[in-house]
Amino acid sequence: YRDNTRLVFIDTDFRTLRLRANDSSGREHVLTVKLKTKHPTEAPECAADVPVPLVFHWTPQTTLAQLHSQFLQLVESLREFWDVLDEIDQKTWVLEPEKPCRSDAMRRIAIGNNASIKVEVDPRHPKMLPECCLLGADFVFFLVFLCRNPECSVLLNLRDVLEIQFPSPATHEKSSLSVECGICYSFRLDSGIPDQVCNDPRCGQPFHQDCLYQWLRALPSTRQSFNTIFGECPYCSKPITVKMAVQK
Repeated sequence: YRDNTRLVFIDTDFRTLRLRANDSSGREHVLTVKLKTKHPTEAPECAADVPVPLVFHWTPQTTLAQLHSQFLQLVESLREFWDVLDEIDQKTWVLEPEKPCRSDAMRRIAIGNNASIKVEVDPRHPKMLPECCLLGADFVFFLVFLCRNPECSVLLNLRDVLEIQFPSPATHEKSSLSVECGICYSFRLDSGIPDQVCNDPRCGQPFHQDCLYQWLRALPSTRQSFNTIFGECPYCSKPITVKMAVQK
């Protein structure tokens, strides 16, 4: 395999290769190929930073050039998905993930006033309005959008349906949207950010789920029902609830 424009790495054993493929929007993608001892009878092990399973057609006659061609078709089929997410990344403040990978389909976008919206874009249907969950004071609920403009991008449709202007790098400093937890006084904890908010609009203090759970659990006035703890906000003493964190 001698195409230097596609081959970006090969190890000394000639067993591990990395092949480059560019989609039509100019993004570079890399396919890591590990050849098995019974190559080419046995299909190679492949890995790439994509949001869908890697499924390639392989026979003993399949060449690496043909494998590269299949990978190029795959990344091109995902081009609109990445276009949608790149627009979100460039025009909004993304709270999570902190450093998105090409395989990440979820974005948590800052709205302001300790509120955010979590969106999950479908890699195979990227122009459909995504599954959304609003997080913030006095609300945590899922949204189902019944109307949309197919001519507009996902970000524009979200803006129109929610009737808001998303804070962006052009209009806001990220520090103004990254409010620290009211218990540990940090914003990011074990890669997570505050996602529990006091429901009293006069307070609206955010907390990490685990911080709030551990705090309330230590108080004698707290009561528990199944996996939910009921207590008082450490700041305003108004009722607050938190569910036990799911072990990942």
